Amino acid sequence: MRFARTAAAAAVFAALLIPTTAHAASSVAAPGDTMTLPVRDALAGLPVRDEDRTGYERTKFKHWVDADKDGCNTRSEVLKAEAVIAPEQGPKCALTGGEWYSPYDDRYIKGPGGLDIDHLVPLAEAWDSGASAWTAKEREAYANDLGDNRALIAVSATSNRSKADQDPGTWLPPASGYRCQYVTDWIADKTRWGLSADTTEQAALTEELSQCPDVPITVTMAR
Repeated sequence: MRFARTAAAAAVFAALLIPTTAHAASSVAAPGDTMTLPVRDALAGLPVRDEDRTGYERTKFKHWVDADKDGCNTRSEVLKAEAVIAPEQGPKCALTGGEWYSPYDDRYIKGPGGLDIDHLVPLAEAWDSGASAWTAKEREAYANDLGDNRALIAVSATSNRSKADQDPGTWLPPASGYRCQYVTDWIADKTRWGLSADTTEQAALTEELSQCPDVPITVTMAR
């Protein structure tokens, strides 16, 4: 499953660690560069700024697109990739049947109708954290990010709508066993896109990570 991260993979990543600070690494990284560092260092490297939602509209992040022109848009690509039992694909990439695991609330869901594709870091949160200054093409790339399997995740519609636009300062997955993975992936996603955190969010991430392993994360910079 795309959301699974193994201890073996973490051990491999650990061998690749570069002796530098998170801030220094992220400041010199260019789009396409890959870096590996402990998640707590990655959190320390996130800029801390107040959030500003002025001017935000969901339509400023164009989605779901069919980037590779294969007939399946981003939503369908995520559903196909994350299925526990593969759905059947019909004309125009219509998906039927299949089964998915929703890690936010520890549920298995049959059929795609009960699922949402969640932007791990919500579009409004991305806007607040730096995306307001991006180009339309950069926002489209963010909203359809298939280059990192942490960015988009198939979850139950119930859990996604409970989360809405909230960051970890006000919302964490109901399935407590998934929370370490959630905040780790959140930090990786913000690092990938050069997004900031506000003080409440940073404090919540720090508190949650204090109960989690300081695992290495590997991030390929998107911008």
